[in-house]
Amino acid sequence: MSNLDNLYREIIMEHYKNPRNKGLLADDRYKTIRIKNPSCGDDITIQTLVEEGIVKDVRQIATGCSISVASASVLSEIMIGKPLKEALDLAENFLNMVSNKAFDESLDLEEAEVFNGVKQFPARIKCASIAWVAFKDTLKKE
Repeated sequence: MSNLDNLYREIIMEHYKNPRNKGLLADDRYKTIRIKNPSCGDDITIQTLVEEGIVKDVRQIATGCSISVASASVLSEIMIGKPLKEALDLAENFLNMVSNKAFDESLDLEEAEVFNGVKQFPARIKCASIAWVAFKDTLKKE
């Protein structure tokens, strides 16, 4: 196993054990989406606040495997402060990356790049993707 694999594993475990932006807010300005994966037990709720075209806040509650919980945590951290279009582009790029589709390597996925190896394990793609799908859904116009 390479040092890079070890680093990636450490980042995933750190976010799993100490998830960022955990906990939902009772605030009508936030859009909330919950997705459950009944086949594996992952249960993710993403809550997003967008003001003036900027992702102002992302909250999350994630239960399930280390990959799904860490992915929700990383997502919540990197999206705060991003313009809406950039956030959508990043989410789409991440989903392409973990699904082994063509993706733009010039877009900086920051810590989310640790999930690049997931594409080698088809059963884990959904684990890494579920929070990102929910996030994209929070950004859709009503």
